[in-house]
Parts: sequence; C-alpha cells; structure tokens
Amino acid sequence: MSTTTIAVVIFVAAYALIISEKVHRTIVGIVGAMLMILCGILSQEVAIHHIDFNTLGLLIGMMTIVNITAETGLFNFLAIWAAQKVNAQPMKLLLALATLTAVCSALLDNVTTVLLTVPVTFSITAQLKVDVKPFLMAQILASNIGGTATLVGDPPNIMIGSAVGLSFMDFIMHLTLPAIIIFIITIFVLEMIYGKSLHTTPELQEQVMKLNASKQIRDKVLVKKCLAVLAFTMTLFVLHSTLGLESATAALTGAGLLLLITFTRDEEMISKVLGKVEWTAIFFFAGLFILVGALVETGVIKMLAEEAIAITQGSVEATAILILWMSAFASAFVDNIPFVATMIPLIKDMGTMGLNNLEPMWWSLALGACLGGNGTLIGASANVVVASLAAKHGQQISFIGFMKVAFPCMIMSIVISMGYVYLRYLM
Repeated sequence: MSTTTIAVVIFVAAYALIISEKVHRTIVGIVGAMLMILCGILSQEVAIHHIDFNTLGLLIGMMTIVNITAETGLFNFLAIWAAQKVNAQPMKLLLALATLTAVCSALLDNVTTVLLTVPVTFSITAQLKVDVKPFLMAQILASNIGGTATLVGDPPNIMIGSAVGLSFMDFIMHLTLPAIIIFIITIFVLEMIYGKSLHTTPELQEQVMKLNASKQIRDKVLVKKCLAVLAFTMTLFVLHSTLGLESATAALTGAGLLLLITFTRDEEMISKVLGKVEWTAIFFFAGLFILVGALVETGVIKMLAEEAIAITQGSVEATAILILWMSAFASAFVDNIPFVATMIPLIKDMGTMGLNNLEPMWWSLALGACLGGNGTLIGASANVVVASLAAKHGQQISFIGFMKVAFPCMIMSIVISMGYVYLRYLM
C-alpha cells in the first residue's frame, strides 16, 4: 500500500475508535500517532513540528489557574449568591445558574465550569425540592454557548486561534455578540418548556435564603490572589497581540505567577494542583495533531479541500455556509476537537486554491463546532461530564430525552449563526 493509503487507514481507524469509545481517546491518539511514525508516514521531527504547543500551553496554563482557584470555594459562593439574588425562585434560579455557567465558560473552559457549578446546583435544587434536570439542561447549553464567545472558552476556539493567529480580542469582537443573542433566545425557549413545571414553596425558598454564602470561601487571602492573577492574565490575553506574545505565554505566565505567590515551597499542593491538570486531554491533543499532520504531509487534506471547492464552485458564500452546517452536525455526533483539527489545514489549503477571503470560514468553523456540541449528549465533553455527575446523583439523562430539547435549540443557534455570518461577512 502507498503511504497515503496507510495514513488514511490509520486515521479512519483512530476516528472510529474515538467515536465508539471502546478505547479511551487518549490511548487512541498516542497509538495512532506512533503508528504514523513507525509506518514511515512521518519522521519524529516532522511529527513534533505538527504539534501545536501554543494550544497545549494555553490549556495547561488555564487549567492550573482554575485548579488553584477551585481550592478557595469561590464557585460555591457565586452559585449560592446568585440563587439568593433571585430569592430562590426556581425559574429565575435556572436563569441565574445558566448565566453564571455561561460567563465562567467564556473566561475559563466549559468542562471545568460544569465540574465546579453542577454539584452546587444539585445541592440548591434538592433544598428547593425541584426537578434538577431542567437546570442541568440549561447549564449544558449555557456552557457550550458561553464557551463559543471567547478564545479560551472552548478547545476548538483555542485551536483555531492558535493556527490562524487570531487574538483574544478578535474572538470577543466576532463571536461574543452572536453568543449573547443565542444565549438569550435559548433561555427564552427553556422558559417556555420548563417554566410551568418549576415550583417550590416559600418555606423551602427561605431555607436557601438563610444559607451563608460567605462561609463557602475557605481562604479569603487566596481568593484575592487568584482574582488578581486572573485579571492580570485576562489583561495579557487582551494585549497579547500588541505585545507580540502568544496566548500560551499569557496563560502560563499567569499560572506560574499564581503558583509563585500561593504555594512557593509547598510541594504537596504544587503536586496536587498540577496533578489535576487534565493530562489525558493534553496527550490526546498531541496525538491528534500528529494524526492530522500525517494527512497534511501525504496530501490528503489538500485533496479534500479541492473536492470541497468543487462542490461549492469556489463560492465564498456557499463554502462558509457549508462549513457552518457541516461543523454543527459533525460536532453534534462526534467530538468537535478531532473534527476541528482536521478542518483547520483543509481550510488553509482552500486559501491556496482561489478562495481569497477565508475570514468567514474560520468564524463559521468556530460557531458550528462549538454550538454543534449542544446537539446531542455526546456532542461536547461538558455534556458527558454533566451526565456522569447526574448519574452519580441517581438522575439519568437519556440520550433521546436530552436530544428532544437540545437538538432543536442547536438548530436554532446555527440558523442565527448563519444569518450573522451572512450579514457580517458575506453581504
């Protein structure tokens, strides 16, 4: 067999295993990457060249900052504070927790956000004796919508920003507005679906109002340090293109600084914080970059780009809309990370084949991949995490039950995105 055929066979087999979930995706990524090298598709040097260390550095830096901040109890405080601000009224509480989830997902990442906020949601809804599932649905949808809004909110955005050289402010200027619009309309739809069924009693509301939110803060000094460093890191994100810095440098600078001023010589805490970094995700990314790099080196990506341009006859408008919808449906049923990793070099190759304006393609890919994750229970990592947490609390979220609510919301969000992309970039 030719090297091209071998590369395609290894890639398709790896993708099939990732979708089947019969083998952990990190193992698939590592083994697939090594097979590409062992079979002579890539040399080790070329393989390493294809790993996007800016993406990995940004993820590691932000994970470290979030892991230290989680030690303070800040997220528990915010959830209880939000509940009390709306007098523990169920529908208003759903809106408050969804908004908190969306904002945190935009500034941190959606998986970490739901890991920190969902346990508090179970606690508050149990005290109010209301069905927790509508709240979980809202938080899943909000996490993916909020993650769409910024460079650091969702891994596909991190990958696109790093590959194309888009700054933190580029994502704010191009994606935050549609994300806000989609969030508002999604909450309105959820209110129509669940509003009449969410009820509690004044006595139970009073119990939540009596909770002492400030007691959730375990270390006030550490909170101040975390917030100061987070603000500093966000400032670096805003200015990183002006300062000539990569986004990974901004994130790792913040992580290093926070470690320095919190656990200077405490080896146990340093090990604990760094141990909580999702190294399985980091190694999965590394393997995935090599797998896609093999398709780039063998010319497979270029061939796919030529086919896509032939279908759309070189039309920028048709290509952008095709990428948006294809990304949404693909991301609803398979992990959006390997899909985006494959699409990035494909879109780059389109730029060498007569498509002079690639800007609509990048924003269509980001919107489709991030929002498409809301389509099914397996569409995004945050969805799977929430379902797992729900199962541990004896609340099963079924695939079909989730899809009945989430898939129409996803379609609605892509229709809004299509209108946005057309009006802003294609008219």
